[in-house]
Amino acid sequence: MSLLANILIDGIAYGMVLFIISAGLTITLGLMRFVNLAHGAFAMVGGYVAAWLVGVHQWGLLAGTIGALLVTAVIAAVLEVLVLRRLYRRSELQQVLFTIGLTFLFVASVNLVFGPQVQLIPLPAWLAATVDLGFRTIPAQRLLVIVVGLAVLASVYWVMNATRFGVWLRATVDNTAAAESLGIPVKWVYAITFAAGAALAALGGILGAELMPLEPFYPIKYLVLVLVVVAVGGMGSIAGSAAAAVGLGIVETASKYLAADWGSLFFFAAVALLLAWRPHGILARRSA
Repeated sequence: MSLLANILIDGIAYGMVLFIISAGLTITLGLMRFVNLAHGAFAMVGGYVAAWLVGVHQWGLLAGTIGALLVTAVIAAVLEVLVLRRLYRRSELQQVLFTIGLTFLFVASVNLVFGPQVQLIPLPAWLAATVDLGFRTIPAQRLLVIVVGLAVLASVYWVMNATRFGVWLRATVDNTAAAESLGIPVKWVYAITFAAGAALAALGGILGAELMPLEPFYPIKYLVLVLVVVAVGGMGSIAGSAAAAVGLGIVETASKYLAADWGSLFFFAAVALLLAWRPHGILARRSA
C-alpha cells in the first residue's frame, strides 16, 4: 500500500510538470495550428533565467520566477512578431525545420554562456523541507508542483472558455479574415497567446528543475515527452493534456519503481496503446 501511494504521489508530481510545460504547446499546436518544436527551449530559458536570478543575484524564488516568466514571454513575443508569424501559413515541414533550427540555436547559446553543467535553482527553507503525510514524507516542493499544476489547469480553462480573449482566440483560429473584419486584433491575439504559452513552458521548467534537470540539451531531451502528452491528450484539449500527463507520469514513475532496468519501455508501450485506442487523443476536440 505504501509503495502504491509513493508511485501515485511521485507520478502525479512528475505528470503535473509535464502538463505545465505541454499546456502552452497544446495551445500553439492544437489551437493556433503552429508546429513549434522549439517549445522546450522556452522551458529551458525560464529555468536558466530563474537559476541565474535566484542563485547568482540572490533574488527570492517568487521574484526570480516572475522575472524568468517575463523574460521568457518577452523573448517569445519578439520572436513571434519578427519571425514566427511569417510561418503560420507555410507548410508544416517548413515550421518543423525552422523551429528545430531555433532549438539548436538556443542549445548552442546556453552552452556557450552557462557551460555544459546542470543548473540548480536554490529553494527557500520552507520548500526544501519535507512534509509528513503519515505513510511517507515528501519534499514540500513536490506538493507545490501539484497545487500549481491544478491552478494552471483551472486558469487556462477559465481563460479559454469564460473570457473575451478566449472568444477572440477561437474566432481568430477558426476564421482569421472574419475575425479581422469584426475588429478583433488578430496579430495581438497571436502574439499574446504565443508569449503566454512560452511563459507556461518556463514555469514548468522552473518547477520541474528537480525532476527534469536543467542542462543545455534540455529542449531536445524532453521534446518527445511534451509532444507525446499533447498527442495523447488530444490536439487543443487542455483537460486532455492534463489527464495524459498525469496518467503517463504515473506509468513512468511506476516503471522506475518496479522495473528500473526496462527504462521507458512501459511508458512508450502505454503511449502506443492509448493512441491505438484513441488515435486523435483521449479527449480530442471534435474539430481535430
